[in-house]
Amino acid sequence: MPDRRRFAAGAACLLALAAATSALAGQRFEARGEVEVAFTPQDDAEGLLIDVIRDARRSLLVQAYAFTSRNIADAMVAAKRRGVRVEVLADAAMNRRARGNALPRLLEADIPVALETDYNAAHNKVLIADADGPGCTVVTGSYNFTWSAQNRNAENLLVLRRHCALADAYRDNWQRHRAAATPINQLPWSP
Repeated sequence: MPDRRRFAAGAACLLALAAATSALAGQRFEARGEVEVAFTPQDDAEGLLIDVIRDARRSLLVQAYAFTSRNIADAMVAAKRRGVRVEVLADAAMNRRARGNALPRLLEADIPVALETDYNAAHNKVLIADADGPGCTVVTGSYNFTWSAQNRNAENLLVLRRHCALADAYRDNWQRHRAAATPINQLPWSP
């Protein structure tokens, strides 16, 4: 089975995706860009996500439900060191403890981390790279930033490249969530 599957902008799956995403933002998006998909555990979704992080040149905005992957955290720290603005939102309940959590690695690297407390579950799994273009990329799907998501679970990861209108919609949603989130400086954390 292929490690990654790529689809051209005109592919039927992108048209279906555009229709599905329109419900999310109340907008319709014309099919464009490139789509990649990975399914775990057979595909290397973590590697695909890390490739997106490595390709980022200006910004990475992240929403994570569970975040235990050291590899993903280390890629974000490396991005920060090369001048990429990295900011992370995470679910408060899933990320209160330091043990096993990758957020302390980000905090040690002075990456801003904020916890979402307004929801029963801040269940988003999103990474927005370079929303201002030209390489606007949105990563989403069921894939948590965890070892288990790659190795034990049946998950999906969808990468949408060069679709700046979609990246704008996701960035706007990220900014709304960030405005209501609580910045943290360390874990463990309690409200």
